[in-house]
Amino acid sequence: MSNHDDQSDAAGRADEFLQVFKKGAEFTQDLLKENERLRFRVVKLEETLKEKGHEVAVESPDALELKNKIIALEQEKEAILDQIRVVEEENQNFANRYVEIEEENNMLANLYIASYQLHSTLDFKEVLKIILEIVINLIGAEEFGVLLLDEKTNHLEPVACEGLVKSELPSIAVGKGIIGESVESGENYFIDSMEGYERDFEKPIVCIPLKIKEHVIGVITIYKLLTQKDEFNDVDYELFTLLAGHAATAVFSSRMYSDSERKLSTIQGFIDLLTK
Repeated sequence: MSNHDDQSDAAGRADEFLQVFKKGAEFTQDLLKENERLRFRVVKLEETLKEKGHEVAVESPDALELKNKIIALEQEKEAILDQIRVVEEENQNFANRYVEIEEENNMLANLYIASYQLHSTLDFKEVLKIILEIVINLIGAEEFGVLLLDEKTNHLEPVACEGLVKSELPSIAVGKGIIGESVESGENYFIDSMEGYERDFEKPIVCIPLKIKEHVIGVITIYKLLTQKDEFNDVDYELFTLLAGHAATAVFSSRMYSDSERKLSTIQGFIDLLTK
């Protein structure tokens, strides 16, 4: 699929999100109007009750019948009040969900922008830099590393990191330990609890295998989150999955391009030598 198709698809999904928000907002407005209508009816009922009560005390000879009517009106008022409480609770739930969806939409929009940046360059170093920025800004990681698979040795080797010294990151054999097992299975790994966690380069709090379909080419290992973030939410898990695919494709493409450039440069060098 071309970049143009990707951008069109992204724009279409963004438009769908906006339509959902618009419908939610319209529905909320309708609920608020119904709420006001019910409140007005309660006020009218209370006025009616006062009038009926006065009639019972002063004017009406059929006190028993009016008393029954008053009881019925009281019951109706309570039923309407119950409806108002339900509507108010639903209004609050809709408002909370609206905020959640808006946050999710903003996060996904940021991911689309980041994905576009990833696929806008074939420079390997630039791709790694963009990956680091995405993990910092969207996931909220403070200390993490990027390791790529050396298919000759079947080991994961560190190529970039943030908040750490790259030389401190170990070379990891595929299938060995938490990181190696995550790469071998292709499944994301999350620590059960971050409480009391101390950094261990072979036991990160998160592993995100970089996959192209079922082929894993590397992994992102996270050791520490920013201070304002103490846990992951549902959006984070979606980001991990989307990031794994986009980052892997960008890394693979840039490495292939760099290898091709080196080979072409070498061939051109031989040609120059032969033609001199």
